[in-house]
Amino acid sequence: MAITYELIKTCKQTGARLGRVHTPHGSFETPMFMPVGTLATVKTMSPEELEQMGAQIILSNTYHLWLRPGEDIVEEAGGLHKFMNWNGSILTDSGGFQVFSLSDLRQIEEEGVHFRNHISGEKLFLSPEKAMRIQNSLGADIMMAFDECPPYPAEYDYMKKSVERTSRWAERCLEGHNRPNDQGLFGIVQGGEYEELRRQSAKDLTSMNFPGYAIGGLSVGEPKDVMNRVLDFTTPLLPDHKPRYLMGVGSPDSLIDGSLRGIDMFDCVLPTRIARNGTLMTSEGRLVVRNAKFARDFRPIDENCNCHTCRNYSRAYIRHLVKANETFGFRLTTYHNLHFLLKLMGRVREAIREDRLGDFREEFFEQYGFNKPNAKNF
Repeated sequence: MAITYELIKTCKQTGARLGRVHTPHGSFETPMFMPVGTLATVKTMSPEELEQMGAQIILSNTYHLWLRPGEDIVEEAGGLHKFMNWNGSILTDSGGFQVFSLSDLRQIEEEGVHFRNHISGEKLFLSPEKAMRIQNSLGADIMMAFDECPPYPAEYDYMKKSVERTSRWAERCLEGHNRPNDQGLFGIVQGGEYEELRRQSAKDLTSMNFPGYAIGGLSVGEPKDVMNRVLDFTTPLLPDHKPRYLMGVGSPDSLIDGSLRGIDMFDCVLPTRIARNGTLMTSEGRLVVRNAKFARDFRPIDENCNCHTCRNYSRAYIRHLVKANETFGFRLTTYHNLHFLLKLMGRVREAIREDRLGDFREEFFEQYGFNKPNAKNF
């Protein structure tokens, strides 16, 4: 099997898992945050910088790479790893989320989804089989099944039909996957906020014996307490001996809360996207470096951080770069945010190892200000 999971320890305080996922391009410890490299690059970062800051697996996007440069070109280059010079593990999503976000440009049917290219307007069609062929050509270590990701909120009857379709598509993905010995395919549990539908989805997918499972349809606009409630009843439905991946989650509080509920893998564009707006994650909460009060602030972004940005550059300088739309400013803010989240996950793993993740959560939330009324979140 291309992907295997090793459970190292369970936190006595919370039940959170410390583990290791083994892939054809190396192993990574969990819980782990995966930086997003949509178009075979994490925006403004080099693979060498990602490696320096402790990234062990990154995510790329099937839909976008299919449109440009084309999966045939990536395959001809020797696959994504060689194409982008990344030696660690790679996960590709199925393209489903992007297609279903084009709500006014797409039409769903049993065979697949008809939609228009968001760049050129060209008519396109994506099916479970097509998503598998593209991902087989891209050559990532972990592939995702093609699913429907309904919006939040969605009516029960619509969600029920969607879950049933996702299960049928999952079977077709398994049948269409041509490289099971060197690429692991994960199933995606859907069902919105409905416990009965989450149970049905998990039952359907676990019966198909995927090497790993994702929880989809969260972080799509629902309140944090709803996401945590869904995780409380969904995560225990997934096998203990396989990795669990919560899709699209990257705020510090949700990474901790997800880990506490037994999640192993996370991804999100949040740290890189907000970095380009001059918003930074620090040990004391959110910092918007564009603000005028930082114009003469010559301290580092975070005095408790030892990343390349904080060791070498001031708030005043970074503010100047960001305000001037200088690419170097976006590189510095992106480096800091990714470093912050990767180090946070290292602290989460250490807290699990020491059976104190619950205490760590309380300490972090207090320091970060998440416990305060009207706390500023991301």
